[in-house]
Amino acid sequence: MDYRVIKENDLFLLTDTSGNIPEGHSYGLGLYKKDTRFLSKLDIKINGEKPILLSSDATENYMSKILLTNPHMERDGELILWRESVELERQRFIYDEILYETIKVKNYYPKPVSFSITVEMDVDFADMFIVRGFQTGKVGERQGQTQEGNTLTYHYKGYDGIERGTKVQWNRPAEEIQLEGIVQFQYTLAHGQEDTVTFIIQPVIAGEPTKESLHPQEAMKKLKQSYVDWDKKTTKVQTDYQPLQRLVDRGIADLRVLLTDLGYGQFPVAGLPWFGVPFGRDSLIAALQMLSFNPEIAKGTLLTMAQYQGKNVDPWRDEQPGKIMHEMRFGELANTNQIPFTPYYGTIDATPLFLMLLAEYVKWTGDIEIAKELRENIEAALQWIDQYGDRDGDLFVEYHQESSKGIANQGWKDSGDSIVHRDGEYAKTPIALAEVQGYVYQAKVGIACIFETLGEEARAVELRQQAQSLKTRFEEEFWMEEQQFYAIALDAHKKQVGTITSNPGHVLWSEMLEDTRADAVIKTLVSPKMFSGYGIRTMGTGEAGYNPMSYHDGSVWPHDNSMILLGMSKIGRQDEANTVIEGLIQAASHFEYDRLPELFCGYDTSLGKAVNYPVACSPQAWAAGTPLVFIQTMLGLFPNGLTKEIILAPKLLVDMNELTVENIAIGEGNLSVKVVRNANHYDVVILNNTTGYHIVQNLNTVQM
Repeated sequence: MDYRVIKENDLFLLTDTSGNIPEGHSYGLGLYKKDTRFLSKLDIKINGEKPILLSSDATENYMSKILLTNPHMERDGELILWRESVELERQRFIYDEILYETIKVKNYYPKPVSFSITVEMDVDFADMFIVRGFQTGKVGERQGQTQEGNTLTYHYKGYDGIERGTKVQWNRPAEEIQLEGIVQFQYTLAHGQEDTVTFIIQPVIAGEPTKESLHPQEAMKKLKQSYVDWDKKTTKVQTDYQPLQRLVDRGIADLRVLLTDLGYGQFPVAGLPWFGVPFGRDSLIAALQMLSFNPEIAKGTLLTMAQYQGKNVDPWRDEQPGKIMHEMRFGELANTNQIPFTPYYGTIDATPLFLMLLAEYVKWTGDIEIAKELRENIEAALQWIDQYGDRDGDLFVEYHQESSKGIANQGWKDSGDSIVHRDGEYAKTPIALAEVQGYVYQAKVGIACIFETLGEEARAVELRQQAQSLKTRFEEEFWMEEQQFYAIALDAHKKQVGTITSNPGHVLWSEMLEDTRADAVIKTLVSPKMFSGYGIRTMGTGEAGYNPMSYHDGSVWPHDNSMILLGMSKIGRQDEANTVIEGLIQAASHFEYDRLPELFCGYDTSLGKAVNYPVACSPQAWAAGTPLVFIQTMLGLFPNGLTKEIILAPKLLVDMNELTVENIAIGEGNLSVKVVRNANHYDVVILNNTTGYHIVQNLNTVQM
């Protein structure tokens, strides 16, 4: 990454690798909260000159540490400061909506040295959509700055009537303070001597409680403790295959930093830097991926999405009653209705995904009470599917953009060129996507099982009949006999959009496909046309729209692969699933910190490395969740809280000999299991089972 980002709850800091926020930077660097930039400039200088970057470490998600040193400084032949004499260490973290940055300076020159450290700041209070160049609009005005002692405060009154401010404090006397945002400190250090200054920067929004800052050490202690608490609640994985171990550890850490709570429980935001807000599809899929590691996140996601479920028919926001939101924004443009993201509902898949997550959450936890709590939300979502999702009564859920500032393509492949016919023509809306029909089928079958448990037999029978009718129609209309594959979509004229893509792979998990056709889909997905060696491409080579450098038309998206992997594992195709997993693990080794990015280019392995997509989000929630799916997939782990059973059918990767997974939260307790390769079979050791569920497996099991 050419940037550094840290986040905690609703506040994130985006800087260059030196830790600075250069004014006017093209990537929109800054300190952001609620889609507003609360710091638009942050530059550190030594004796008025830019320091030299030595290292920039972002290994830990909750903090970053940057090392710099001084350039050589002479004036008119007189030495001012010998090169590399002073080490500058910048350490920053966020806790409780406050940014803490400590600048430590240390003298390595043999003699005492004197120098100044200058911090230059500014705040533009710009809406994120304006920063990114997506929108213009009516905005408020800055109200100047005030200074009192070691505190400088920037003031702004928004067009939405909300007063905002940035409060900057420092903990040592300054040599000079300029109201426009320049603070200078003077140091004289003996050899080996060091000193520090800490800045505490806090966004202030009228109507929201102001947080009390802590001593930096106390704030850091509390932040670290929150990660310890997260770790205690999360499934533990140990394997002798270190590339997988590193990837899983990174995924767990990334997901922790992406958690946010709007008051209904923690849920994952989509990704950093630009999508640190609630996203229906992204948050729901990431929560699905996390079920085997921390199902409480699924509960928080469900309750949050239910809170903002659509209630009105509002074309400006593509809203209908029962629909689950796409994206929610909190900035000035959103508050004044200049953009429709308050929230915006232009997504065709979030509503069935909401029902899918609910059904899967109940299977993992046995928590039938949440279905009772969300009973009205469930019914509203089902009604939306039948009334608004299926626009013309053909049983297929399809999308069409209503909002003038909305999104045209409303599936997960939402770029303008992503739904393309084999002759290169773009499909016209309304469009019915293949994977969405699978989601609807899976949702209705899953909710039917819940209704049966609740004693609502008639409603359960009705949903199963609807699902069966959809299955029959899907086979009739989406299957392409010549290609032995399913169309990505049906267009406005009910014509197949026949381009070979990854989308039908998502339908495998629903078990909606006929067995022989599911086999054909898997065969294509792992063929050279679709599988690059690093993962399954979004679109097959040789298709008219194929472009390995594109966003959705030939690139590789880890989360896309993860949804396919769950299906492969569910229907017992572990060999093909492991092939895909091995490719993605190999790809991750080419990216910083063993982190799978949002996406990467679809070139095959002949280039010798996975090729980075230039503007991919990292970390990104459903990319971080993908390694967690690897573990569930390799275990073949599928619990069912309604039947009190756990399906377990493990198969390790070629380079693995051992996998231990402990404290998987299922049912009333936890499951811990160890899988060991032994000659031509696996020994499966159940280390602990307090779930109250019966384990069903077909391998040699040793009970302990």
